[in-house]
Amino acid sequence: MAHYAKILNGKVITVITAESDFFETFIDSTPGQWIQTSYNTHGGVHYDPLTGEPSADQSKALRKNFAGIGYDYDAVNDAFISPKPHDSWILDPESFLWNPPVPKPETGNWTWNEETVSWIVYG
Repeated sequence: MAHYAKILNGKVITVITAESDFFETFIDSTPGQWIQTSYNTHGGVHYDPLTGEPSADQSKALRKNFAGIGYDYDAVNDAFISPKPHDSWILDPESFLWNPPVPKPETGNWTWNEETVSWIVYG
């Protein structure tokens, strides 16, 4: 089984699981384009679903990230991009993941505070 995202005006409007031959007989009269997405791709890296480690075969990495409803599809870079989590966060042009303007501390429990544009400890 594979996953497919339907794109309309650069936005993902639905994601389905289907066999690849599904589209040979499927008739879709609604606007949009179907594009395959990989459930195991994150940040441009395909991960082995059994181990969680990067796969030996990176040709399985599709479109930088697994698509979700409401994601953008960048056709120029062939990448799915999640909604921006905070106004201050910056899109990484390699992974197409959003990064905070201040690195998250490596230890402890932290949450992002957009008002102060900083990490605050919680818990």
